[in-house]
Amino acid sequence: MTSAEADFVSSTRRFYDAIAEDYAEMFAGERAEPRDGAVLAGFAELVGRGGGGRVADLGCGPGRTTAHLASLGLDVFGLDLSESMLAIARRENPGLRFRQGSMLELDIPDGTLAAAVSWYSSIHTPVDRLPFLFAEFHRVLAPGGYLLLAFQAGDQPLTLDRPFGHPVTLDFERRRPEAMAELLEAAGFRLRSRTVREAEEGLGESAAQAFLIARKGVAEAAAAL
Repeated sequence: MTSAEADFVSSTRRFYDAIAEDYAEMFAGERAEPRDGAVLAGFAELVGRGGGGRVADLGCGPGRTTAHLASLGLDVFGLDLSESMLAIARRENPGLRFRQGSMLELDIPDGTLAAAVSWYSSIHTPVDRLPFLFAEFHRVLAPGGYLLLAFQAGDQPLTLDRPFGHPVTLDFERRRPEAMAELLEAAGFRLRSRTVREAEEGLGESAAQAFLIARKGVAEAAAAL
């Protein structure tokens, strides 16, 4: 990892370590049914129809999406940079597995995951690092494995400065769905679905929300023999 990447990873970790408890409380009402739960349900159905297997919630935060995926029948574990977020995830979901780590350097063997979810966790990755991130997602997925990517749609980042009064700042990148789809395809994925919905201003959203489901090619299994 380069020094620039180390700075990016460190700043993201510091931000979420600082706001973890406030963040978890703000989204407490979504523990049972996360916003856009229908997208997660459709994804879980795809994974189940594909035979199931181990699923990673990459950038899991306080674990609410991890818990929801588990309630849908998936064998899921969570991974996050922030130990403070993971402490909340373990406290609120004692029956689930959580580990600390970076999405850019996953301690997961090649081709061992049935699916991976990046639920608004790629939004802090600089655009020039996205090809490396998606290559890492591709590496850990088994042939035929599914990836769900959620992010805010748009061109201009949102900067949060001193959220909840904490002395931290972080950019939340917004991306064009078509550009993200091209990057996924360049990394070896085949796009299965693209969903974009308008912002729900009553829920505090200021940008449209995008959800991409992609699949690692099944032909790679034969090529690896």
